[in-house]
Amino acid sequence: MEDQYNVDCCDFIHAHEDIVKKVQQEMPGEDALYDLTELFRIFGDSTRVRILYVLFESEMCVCDIAQLLGMTQSAISHQLRALKSARLVKSRREGKTVFYSLADSHVQTIIDQGLEHVSE
Repeated sequence: MEDQYNVDCCDFIHAHEDIVKKVQQEMPGEDALYDLTELFRIFGDSTRVRILYVLFESEMCVCDIAQLLGMTQSAISHQLRALKSARLVKSRREGKTVFYSLADSHVQTIIDQGLEHVSE
């Protein structure tokens, strides 16, 4: 009866040492894994994902994003700060107006691949 509960247990310690060693060499360092975790945490908020999706289409100011998403400018600004801190969006100033856009093409790729995954 115990065996059915220990299905994942190996009979041999390091039975495939070559595989274990290769994976250990390829594994990113703790700092890189922490940064990756923080990146995915940013995507864990639907408002931030909606803002990124809006910015796929066009560079926009806070006012336009707020109107489009039916939210306050303050709420949008708060989320944009988090997105900018995570280097997912960038900004440029034109007079008194600040325009936001995606930081690079990787951002859209991440979201596109995520949508593809959840649509399968």
